[in-house]
Amino acid sequence: MTLHLFDTATRAARALVPLTPGQVRVYVCGATVQGGPHIGHMRMAVAFDVLVRWLRRSGLDVTLVRNVTDIDDKILTKSAEAGVPWWAWAQRFEREFTAAYDALGVLPPTYEPRATGHVTEMVELMERLVERGHAYVTGAGDVWFDVRSFPEYGALTNQRPEDLTPADDEADQPDGEGSVKRHPHDFALWKATKPSDPATASWPTPYGRGRPGWHLECSAMAEKYLGETFDIHGGGLDLRFPHHENEQAQSRAAGHGFAQLWMHSAWVTQGGAKMSKSLGNSLMVASILEQAPAVALRYALTAVQYRSMLEYTPETLHEAEATWTRLAGFVERATERLGRSHDLDAVRTAPLPAGFTAAMDDDLNVPAALAVVHEHLRRGNTLLADGSDEQVEAEVLALRGMLDVLGLDPVQWGGAGQGSLAETALDALVRAELDARARARAEKDWTTADAVRDRLAGAGIVVEDSPTGARWSLVHDQED
Repeated sequence: MTLHLFDTATRAARALVPLTPGQVRVYVCGATVQGGPHIGHMRMAVAFDVLVRWLRRSGLDVTLVRNVTDIDDKILTKSAEAGVPWWAWAQRFEREFTAAYDALGVLPPTYEPRATGHVTEMVELMERLVERGHAYVTGAGDVWFDVRSFPEYGALTNQRPEDLTPADDEADQPDGEGSVKRHPHDFALWKATKPSDPATASWPTPYGRGRPGWHLECSAMAEKYLGETFDIHGGGLDLRFPHHENEQAQSRAAGHGFAQLWMHSAWVTQGGAKMSKSLGNSLMVASILEQAPAVALRYALTAVQYRSMLEYTPETLHEAEATWTRLAGFVERATERLGRSHDLDAVRTAPLPAGFTAAMDDDLNVPAALAVVHEHLRRGNTLLADGSDEQVEAEVLALRGMLDVLGLDPVQWGGAGQGSLAETALDALVRAELDARARARAEKDWTTADAVRDRLAGAGIVVEDSPTGARWSLVHDQED
């Protein structure tokens, strides 16, 4: 089966046919580093991480570009309020985003360009648009894209220009006579320097000093690293309009094919409302990772199909951690029985179950793929009790291979419960009980040893004796 992905532009699932056989070029809108990352940001990052992992597992060579917007109205405003240079503010939060990506196992992009490092390319693109009659200059250097000059404007989001809301650009407010844009839907390509702007937040252009508009940045960086036409453009659902609509308009008006397929991941919601800083209901990644292992958050963000809303509740992480612990527990027990752990080459070349492959090829249907994962988990737990080593080995390879595609291979994460403060504390307490049991057994005090085991069982803890000593797990670790 060929991979089919839902294309926002055509509003239908389409077969992915790479422009260059065997290669896929992907551009994903990254962070605007005005503040720290919340799980809404990470939902998008994890969704496209799964896409990249699946493309590579399918034998394709993937070039992924994920940009950093490090110059922006909000960055300037917030840094000024904090009394720090805008570039220092941006770098601080860029590091926080990188730390969050790393903590959640998001693979690094092939290239991660900053907007401020690509002003030359932006100016060249802007000049091309002016020359072609798609952009115009007002006032002291504000440059606007003329939406009426491009008949396809609105095609990405299936909107008629007359029905669109006016473009919301800070530069809409004129600094002087003649700086007003011609049409309410025209959007800023370049924003002339204002008296309130820091001197360092502007660059020279043929039209005057200023700074780039948000939409211009991504078009210029995509062209530089992926060429005038590339395979997939992705981002969060909230970027469809105006950002992606404007990107497509200015790039195609410049004569580029631009993205051939558009993908958008859905939001994280709380109580049905989109998670955002403005609503005051954002959950910061750093705070969550103080309470739960990163892999539990990764599982929670991965488990819902990327185009479906993820409703976040207090139980979300608890359920994800319990499920992860069952998966990791099986891999740990199977590895212990086999006496070795397979290297990544073996995991990534072992055949994947047909049901899993079909689910992933169906627009990355992760819930259906996870159903196959749990079928193999149940089978693997049964085989641990009465199967052969060869059967157990086949199941653990299949399970790890599927989880690797989802960025959840327990061996790469270091096993179950890593990073959880509660799990660490529980392990210390249970180990103390097991040490007491071991001493009683050594002294042939079977009554005390059995009492320890019964006490742990009453608390929902299963004890298994193995050649390397006693090991423990929670009752739900072995259920599915």
